[in-house]
Amino acid sequence: MTAKEYNLSVDDYSDNIFRFALKHLKNEMSAKDVVQETFTKVWVKHEEINFEKVKSYLFTTAYHVIIDWIRKEQRNGDIEKINTDFQSTTQVNFDLQEILDEALKTIPQIQKTVVLLRDYEGYNYSEIATITNLNESQVKVYIFRARKALQEYLRDLELVL
Repeated sequence: MTAKEYNLSVDDYSDNIFRFALKHLKNEMSAKDVVQETFTKVWVKHEEINFEKVKSYLFTTAYHVIIDWIRKEQRNGDIEKINTDFQSTTQVNFDLQEILDEALKTIPQIQKTVVLLRDYEGYNYSEIATITNLNESQVKVYIFRARKALQEYLRDLELVL
């Protein structure tokens, strides 16, 4: 990939990667850092990357950076995250986006990733499999299980309301 193609990929995909990271991390600054780290890693290997496959490579890299970021937060015991989680459980808010965000917090990380890639970013099963290093059958199973868990969460929420 040339420098011009790299710059084009930054223009084309940085917003998508930011949204993807923001959905996982729920922190704008952390999501921006993930985007920066992703493009830094891609630049280091830009000569080895085929431009036709840059989108998949970018999201794969972003996925790994997000996983590393989450592990680091868990290891450090991020105080801000703990406080926001506590506040969100004490406040009752019926905004649909916030309800969906809360529902996404209840499912395992891999299920969250595949659902976000499929339903928010519009990737097909084979692209998701490439990004997450899973096979297509596993991707379909994780998406199915995630959607069922989200459906149950929303159904339980209806009973409370």
